[in-house]
Amino acid sequence: MQSTMKTDTEEALRKHEARFGQTAQAFTAPARVNLIGEHTDYTGGLVMPMAIDFHTIATISPRSDGRAVFYSANFNEERSIDIASLSSNTPAGHWSDYPAGVVWSLRQEGIAVGGFNMGLSGNVPPGAGLSSSASIEVAATMALLALQKKSLPLKTVAILCRRTENEYVGAKSGIMDQFIVAGGVAHRAMMLDCRSLEFELLPLPEDERIVICNSMVKHSHASGGYGDRSDEVAAGQDVIRRERGIDLLRDATLIDLESCRDKMSEASFKRCRHIITENARVLEARKALLADDLVRFGKLMFEAHASMRDDFEASCEEVDKLVAIAARQPGCLGARITGGGFGGCTVNLVKSADAESFVEAVRRAYHAETAITADCFVCEASDGALALLKKGLA
Repeated sequence: MQSTMKTDTEEALRKHEARFGQTAQAFTAPARVNLIGEHTDYTGGLVMPMAIDFHTIATISPRSDGRAVFYSANFNEERSIDIASLSSNTPAGHWSDYPAGVVWSLRQEGIAVGGFNMGLSGNVPPGAGLSSSASIEVAATMALLALQKKSLPLKTVAILCRRTENEYVGAKSGIMDQFIVAGGVAHRAMMLDCRSLEFELLPLPEDERIVICNSMVKHSHASGGYGDRSDEVAAGQDVIRRERGIDLLRDATLIDLESCRDKMSEASFKRCRHIITENARVLEARKALLADDLVRFGKLMFEAHASMRDDFEASCEEVDKLVAIAARQPGCLGARITGGGFGGCTVNLVKSADAESFVEAVRRAYHAETAITADCFVCEASDGALALLKKGLA
């Protein structure tokens, strides 16, 4: 991973100099996959993500005219913005909203940003549920902080990147993605408390592999079903707060929810049931990892997928097929949808000896059932942006 990232970084720096006529600094942020704990983060719940070895590279150099110029190598597009005119009302519904939103969010944090050229490149597939948006936000943050000769602690980086997503881009997401992308540690999963932002690093088994299978069905956090689900959760949480005096779903039980069922829509009831049971699954998953009980961990993954499919109703036919296909394969201990839903990827826990044959079998069976060729990747837990920076690898 490091050698590939080094090569990609050198190429990104060459392209920056060729385009802008300036030498640049480069900063890297990974993607992430969530092992378990879906749609719990924005209600103060528990999640268990890990950073993975995909990456976004942000290259940056200064300019003197007060403008932010963004260039995406992936899209071969450039956008120029007057920094002084940036406000929460200026998003353009464009990839550049993510790095532009970081500039806006840094200014909300009291950090002035001067003019700059920024190049963006990377290999995180967009709309796949691996958090390409948070990877861009965190890489851009690292670059802009360095240009201003500033540094911020992990929690602040995550909070300002979440502000970018929520208040500038307009996506109703929680803080998990930004936190793990900034703060991940190689060879470890992270159990994050999204209320206190306290976290625990958990060992990952050496005899199993995490395999990501991309359904090739894309989603968007800033529109559609994701926002609807967030609204339905908020409505249900408001009822529980009013009727039971419980501020966040994180602290509610199924008994609390059931007592309020007739005061909320059936949709809100089901969404809240998913979140309450999912928080419990994260705690059980922690116990399973600490006990090296991967059979139990895998069972929890299957249960989590069923809850996302039936209660949260955020899966889709193609993703359900991927999970069903995975469950039939030798060596597969668990499989579930990961990310916001409505497409994207599955995350699979597979015995190391079966990982390559698992990938081949899943791709073959999925194509036979859908005529879609899935991208599948055997991944490892990687360092987040702050650890990469500290090691001199950013």
